[in-house]
Amino acid sequence: MEPRIDLFANEIGAKFAKRFANAAMVIDQASLPKATQELVNLRASQINGCGWCIDMHTKEAAASGETAVRLNLVAAWRESTVFTEAEQAALALAEEGTRLADAYQGVSDETWAQVRKHYDDDQIVALVSLVALINAANRLAVVLHQKGGSYEAGMFAAFD
Repeated sequence: MEPRIDLFANEIGAKFAKRFANAAMVIDQASLPKATQELVNLRASQINGCGWCIDMHTKEAAASGETAVRLNLVAAWRESTVFTEAEQAALALAEEGTRLADAYQGVSDETWAQVRKHYDDDQIVALVSLVALINAANRLAVVLHQKGGSYEAGMFAAFD
């Protein structure tokens, strides 16, 4: 299946992509650890079945030094020993924030308490914004049939 449209070749799409990248840059420059950002991006993308984003965030994380063991265990983070308590809290928030339709309460009080325990206000705002942004990116890529496999680490560095 071929991509339905090239977002970057369309005037409105290119403008939107630039502003989307600017929002991502705000989060990237926050004090939320980069490893946590990539783990959250990867987990939400797995839930949403976004091959393009899974490809991108796996490769970006690996290029930043993330281990294959941790990347391979993101989908089963609850059943693994390789994530810190802070990362587990972020992954729980990513899951609950992605699966809003599956739970009437959205993010549980228990998950929120764990996030508050491990992150300061700026990091929490960055984390919540990241969950929102990756879910939007997943929807764009899935709707447009962007397939994973061709991404190269650093490909979008020009947007920075």
